[in-house]
Amino acid sequence: MTSQDQEHLLLFDGVDDWDEFEKKVDASLAKDNKSDTTQPSEQEHTPGKITLPVIGMTCMSCVNAITSVLSSSPGVIDIKVSLKQEEAVVEYDPSTIQPGQIKEAIEDCGFDVPFDTQPLDLVDAAAAGTLSAASTIVSKSAQLSIQGMTCASCVASIEKSLKTAPGLVSIKVALLAERATIEYIEGKTTPREIADLIDDIGFEASPIVEKRKDQVDLQVFGMTCASCVNSIEGELRKTPGIISANVSLTLQAAKVEYDNTVLGVRDIVECIEDMGFDALLSGRSQDAQIESLSRKKEVAEWRSALIFSFMFAFPVFVISMILPMFAWGQAIYNIPLLFGTVLGDVSAFFLTIPVQFGIGMRFIISAYKSLKHGVATMDVLISLGTLSAFAFSTFSLLYSMFDPQHHQASVFFDTSSMLITFVTFGRYLENMAKGETSVALSKLMCLTPSTCTIYVIDPKTGERTSEKKVPSELVQKGDIIKIVPGDKIPTDGVVVSGQSTVDESMVTGEVEPISKTAGSQVIGGTVNGLGTFDMEAVRVGSETALAQIVQLVEDAQTSKAPIQEYADKIAGYFVPTVILMAMLTFVVWMVISHTMVEEKLPMMFMHEPSKFVACLKLCISVIVVACPCALGLSTPTAVMVGTGVGAQHGILIKSGNALEAAHKITKVVFDKTGTLTVGKLVVASWNLYKPSSSNFFRIVGAAESASEHPLGRAIGEYAKDLLKVAKLDAVVSEFTSATGQGIECTVAHGSDKYRVVIGNKSWLNEHKIRLPSSLANDQMTQERAGRTTVLVAMNGSFVGFIALADTIKPEAAATVAKLQQMGIQVAMVTGDQPLVAQVIASECGIHDVHAGISPSGKTKIVTKMQQQGHSVAMIGDGINDSPALAQSDLGIALVSGTDIAMEAADMVLMRGDLTDVVAAIDLCRTIFRRIRYNFAWACIYNLLGVPFAMGIFLPWGLHLHPMMAGLLMAFSSVSVVASSLLLKMWRKPEIDGRSSSSYDRSNGVVGCEGRVGEVQSIYSVVYLAEMSFHWRYDIEIN
Repeated sequence: MTSQDQEHLLLFDGVDDWDEFEKKVDASLAKDNKSDTTQPSEQEHTPGKITLPVIGMTCMSCVNAITSVLSSSPGVIDIKVSLKQEEAVVEYDPSTIQPGQIKEAIEDCGFDVPFDTQPLDLVDAAAAGTLSAASTIVSKSAQLSIQGMTCASCVASIEKSLKTAPGLVSIKVALLAERATIEYIEGKTTPREIADLIDDIGFEASPIVEKRKDQVDLQVFGMTCASCVNSIEGELRKTPGIISANVSLTLQAAKVEYDNTVLGVRDIVECIEDMGFDALLSGRSQDAQIESLSRKKEVAEWRSALIFSFMFAFPVFVISMILPMFAWGQAIYNIPLLFGTVLGDVSAFFLTIPVQFGIGMRFIISAYKSLKHGVATMDVLISLGTLSAFAFSTFSLLYSMFDPQHHQASVFFDTSSMLITFVTFGRYLENMAKGETSVALSKLMCLTPSTCTIYVIDPKTGERTSEKKVPSELVQKGDIIKIVPGDKIPTDGVVVSGQSTVDESMVTGEVEPISKTAGSQVIGGTVNGLGTFDMEAVRVGSETALAQIVQLVEDAQTSKAPIQEYADKIAGYFVPTVILMAMLTFVVWMVISHTMVEEKLPMMFMHEPSKFVACLKLCISVIVVACPCALGLSTPTAVMVGTGVGAQHGILIKSGNALEAAHKITKVVFDKTGTLTVGKLVVASWNLYKPSSSNFFRIVGAAESASEHPLGRAIGEYAKDLLKVAKLDAVVSEFTSATGQGIECTVAHGSDKYRVVIGNKSWLNEHKIRLPSSLANDQMTQERAGRTTVLVAMNGSFVGFIALADTIKPEAAATVAKLQQMGIQVAMVTGDQPLVAQVIASECGIHDVHAGISPSGKTKIVTKMQQQGHSVAMIGDGINDSPALAQSDLGIALVSGTDIAMEAADMVLMRGDLTDVVAAIDLCRTIFRRIRYNFAWACIYNLLGVPFAMGIFLPWGLHLHPMMAGLLMAFSSVSVVASSLLLKMWRKPEIDGRSSSSYDRSNGVVGCEGRVGEVQSIYSVVYLAEMSFHWRYDIEIN
């Protein structure tokens, strides 16, 4: 065993003498502890103290997770976390750590800290003498809605134009989501001003006002005058819990800010209705969002534009291309009119004007605005191509009128009109296809039923007096809701009576209906089966699982994968490059056509009225065929379809970064408890060393009933079942707990009082509890069976231990095997004892085991793997594993029920099923392959199409007519969207010959019973820094 820089590397293979082993470890730790005391730790600065609100804590495990992470952070002197008050009081050294870093550390654990620490950071930085001029800048973020973008060059033009905008720190534009996320300096600019700048470029932009949880917008009907407004506002402001109320007579609307701990939205609505007015919750934002996602507006606009342009373009096509093919047609075409003009040319001219300056005007205006800001979009190419054709044809027509010889004009109005028609047709198909990419998200948003039935409760007696139908949006926490067969469940809650089965496939991806009885959780948006039950609303509005899923999917579809940044950068240079190539094409062919012998010129020049017309058509073909849209749509369409497919299967991908990281994963690290195992510990056996301890389980059960740790809960439940009581009658006081160690408290039963210490060996040693020599062998026997032991002492004397067993998930071994088949290494990291960990790992087929690891130690293990060149995915429950989830390249949280707000995770698996880990990585790989296919197609199209249009194949008689170039350009972007839509055909991979969703999760192997004696050695490498006794570790890696 070696020890250096507080890093202990323990290699052990079949340890025979555990007492000798313990002595060696204790001696090593004592040596390090002694050396630690020689290091100075003077405080040069006055300690700072901050109280931070912490939202999202549900139990003592959350408290312990925060305490553990902050305690190991440099500069944190003291930390006190209160579950009841939802706050953390931190004492810190301002020269080492600042409030912003403390806030970030808590948020990395998966909790929200709604507190602006920036002013305090500046004060502390000033006190430490490290404040720079840049530190005084306070930036804010906001979102904008942007309409009118068609391709990546539109995105590039917006981002490029706003780079120098005063007060704008950064802007990221999402093409398909039609949104932009901006960061700006407050006081120097506003979201409205930035939206106006985007309007100037040629797009419609408006700020998106984020709706607060404690604010509601209502539509109020029946108001006739200002007195109605005053009476509503006055009555609302008098209502307890209402903070402010603003009513608009003109808009027939009310905006109310309220305290959601005092009253709910329905209370506000009923208050207004009691005054004689009708009030409804404003649902305009979601309706508008669903409409935006389905692109109904854009599809309708482009359909109308297509019909209009086709009405004029088709006659032009017939006049210009069909009539000249027949003698009678030529006679009609060449009917002479005034000044030497003919009927065909003049008719084509007047029919083209509505197309060119009607439908085509939107392209011209957009092109003008973008060029005015020094950027070029696809609309510039379309405008250049169509205006060139129209301008030359018009000039030729006018020239022939004033030419004394009255030569027939060289016109091709059909090129201009048909180009615009083909582009319009392409945009119509493209928007229809884009709407399909967001079908999954639109369906999720529509899952909540419009109404539900609640019970009206008598406030005096608490009795149910009647039933009442209310809009689902008006359901409040605590409402009792009646669910009958076939009903959609309106919100998240708990079944209070009755039983049924519920289809949760649309939310979690779980194929089989789930049985629900009293106490079961139900999820909003799911569908009830044949039973009837009553449920209590627990989470409503934006707090529901469905709302969180929608928000996560929206965020993912709005974010950009790193590969998209590369595509947008190319698109920024694409249009200018194409214009230069078109000009080069025109010049080169003009030179060639005027220097080469006419007999050797390509056939195209023989069929055109003049060499100039032939060269101009080649130039127009180059301009029109080039398409940055295909390149720009390659990533966002695949991300939008892929994340939607994932959501339908219970796989929530939070961002494009997560998607790109997932396809690179080379190593997966599993937590043990609750991840590889069910996490439902049960008492398997116990051993009492003092027969006189008759009240053993009554006392221990009462002590552990105050604990939130899974071990404590399991012991508490077992004690109640064993004693056949609903509640233990002992009284607990002076309760304290230590993360990874144990608990201490005083338990009073009758006239007797007990000072109880429960935990691991180091915890009992710390309390000077003498342990019997036979304990080591007894513990070894339990641990070889895969059981976790908890030691118990009462009134300063050791009493006995309790052994608990967990259940391995039935799909664990098959999941590990499948990951290994996919070329991914698998490891396990756990805070449990090494022998227990090894038994579980052996059962699952994992050979790389890290046991006895604290939450901060898990982070260091992940870091070490990354330093070894691995791209690491960490799989955990998102609470104690939050720091490791945040550190890993891809953090995946397995959750169940409604708790999906895992801030530290990059991906959330709704079913808590390990096979979904395989499915998630496979889906991400499939999405990324599709992105590559799309990129390849877009590049091949442009690399072949542009040279073809430039006339490379003219010597062989092949060239691209401008109309055909327009048709190809229109279908290039449609083909990319269609390619991305193929992701909808993705299915979960089979694992061990079965679908990943076909495992029977009702059975498992408890405690790895029967494996005693098979574990001859521990071959994992275990790193130690805080080792308390020979097989129970709290280990950290430095």
